[in-house]
Amino acid sequence: MSRREIREQIFKILFQTEFYGDQEWEDHLYLFVEGLGELDEKDSDYIISKVKDIYQHLDEIDELINTNADRWKTGRMAKAELAIIRLAVYEMKYEEEIPVSVAINEAVELAKVYGTDHGAGFVNGILAKLA
Repeated sequence: MSRREIREQIFKILFQTEFYGDQEWEDHLYLFVEGLGELDEKDSDYIISKVKDIYQHLDEIDELINTNADRWKTGRMAKAELAIIRLAVYEMKYEEEIPVSVAINEAVELAKVYGTDHGAGFVNGILAKLA
C-alpha cells in the first residue's frame, strides 16, 4: 500500500471514530483494519500505531487547531474536514520525516475528495496558519 493510500485509510478511521464514544474508538480501529482484508502486516501495524499516537496527542492537536482556526472550533467543524486537519496537524508536528508542505498538500487532496465543496480551502487555510 502506498503512503497516500495508508494516509487515506487513517483518515477514514479518524472520521469513523468521530461517531463513537471516546472508549470505543480503539475497538473500531481494529475492526476497520481487519476489514481491509489482505493487508501487509507492516502496513497494518503502521496504521494502528499511527492512529493510536494521534489519539494520544488529540488534546494537543485540538488545542492547536482551536487556537489557529478563527471563529471555528473543532466542535463546529464538519467531521471529514476535522479528521483531515487532525491527521495533517499530527504529521506536521509529530512526524519529522514528513515535510510540512507534503502534509498540507495531502490534506488538501483528501479534502477535495471527502470534504464539502469548500473543504479544501478551509483545510488549507487552517493548516497554513500552523505551518
